[in-house]
Order: sequence, then C-alpha cells, then structure tokens
Amino acid sequence: MDLLLRDQVILVTGGAKGIGEGICRVLAAEGAIPVIIGRTEADNLATVAALAASGGRSWQFAAELSDPAACESAVQAVVAQFGRLDGLVNNAGVNDGVGLEHGDYARFMASLHRNVVHYYLLAHHALPELKKSRGAIVNITSKTAETGQGNTSAYAAANGARNALTREWAVELLKYGIRVNAVVVAESWTPQYESWIQTLPSPGEKLREITSRIPLENRMTTPEEIGNTVAFLLSACSSHTTGQLVHVDGGYVHLDRALAGA
Repeated sequence: MDLLLRDQVILVTGGAKGIGEGICRVLAAEGAIPVIIGRTEADNLATVAALAASGGRSWQFAAELSDPAACESAVQAVVAQFGRLDGLVNNAGVNDGVGLEHGDYARFMASLHRNVVHYYLLAHHALPELKKSRGAIVNITSKTAETGQGNTSAYAAANGARNALTREWAVELLKYGIRVNAVVVAESWTPQYESWIQTLPSPGEKLREITSRIPLENRMTTPEEIGNTVAFLLSACSSHTTGQLVHVDGGYVHLDRALAGA
C-alpha cells in the first residue's frame, strides 16, 4: 500500500535511536522526509547517513528538548529549511525511575520536562504549519500509564498525560482537520531497553521471562513494527482515525497472560 507520504516533512523527536530510528526508517522508505530532533548531533547525523545509504532523505536538528526554548528553535529550523511541516511524531523520552518513596519534587518535575512538557511545546509551535498542511500528530506513549510498573511515578504520570493530551488535542484540532493519535508501546528492544536490562542480576533470564509473557509469538515488538503503525496514522490512509490509543504490543496489555506460551 502506498501511504501517500512522499515528500511530506515529518518531525520525529528522538529519531536517532531505538523506536524513533525505526519510525524514521519506515517514513524514509515511504518517500517522506523525516526530520530527526535529538540532543546529540553525532547520533542524529549517523542516522541521517544510514537513511541516505538506503536511498532515503532526511534532515536533523540538535536540540535538548527539556529546554523550552530549544523546542521552539527546532520547529523554526525545520520550517526555515523546508518551508512546511506535514506531521509531528512526539517520541523522545526516558523511563528514568523517579519513584514515589525515594523520589523528590525536583527530580519529578525534571522528569516531566524530559517526558511530556516537550510534547506540548512541539505541538504548540508546530500547529501553525500543521493547520496549513492539515497534517497529523502521533504521540508515542507507554503501557506504564495503564499497567503501572513500580518505582517510575514520573514516567507513568507523563505517559498518562500523553494519552490524555492525545484525546484533548484530537478534540481541539477537529476544526482544522488535524488528526491526533497515539501508539502505545509495551516491550520493544531498543538500546535504552538493552542498557536497562543489563543492570539486572540475571539479564538473560529476565529477558526470557519478559518475552514469555508477550502473547503474540513470545517476542518483543520491533521499532519498525511501531514505525509501520505510526506511518499509517500519519497518512491519508487513516483519514477518519483520530483520538485513538493504538496498542502495538503483541497483546501484552489487553490479552489474558494465560495465553502467553500457548
């Protein structure tokens, strides 16, 4: 299926690695121009080069998204470069382990800036261009908002806000024909995930335990599988879909765990 994304300029935060990179690969393969926004220019450029080697087009802008001013600068730079913006994928964030018992106000607020405040700011600054293009927004969110995880109050709160903002923006932006949806991720193998699991006493055993609980094929979701759904939600092929929280998780959140391994 041609998703009709050719030449569309799509801003992807955290697009240099992990899920963001998977999204950018799919978008570039569809002929879109993903614009990677991330804090480390070297990582951004490496992904731009990899996409070019595969025949894709992309661009990058280095920005620390926990800085509100950098969010505005990133959008301005994209518009200055391309003269348009057709879509926004809010993806950047980190499960930073700011819990209730051992957390504190400063770390909690800093986590919200790392994980949800920039979702709002980028959408706010991108909106004038998205109104012109009747573009779309896709927010990447996490199962933690629905399932909890333990010792991650700030990240769970941020993802609850991401889900709520998806529905709120879908309502507010109806009048502009701008669709807003979310892709909810459960277990996806990324460099960040690998770094986390290596901190555990028995990483291999823990990984086998986790994957055994994923009902569909007992494996993790790939970043490209998430990217496929994101591309569809950005495209005109999903032209009457808005305000949805789409779980791309092999049934992890909603299917009976007794099915795992069956």
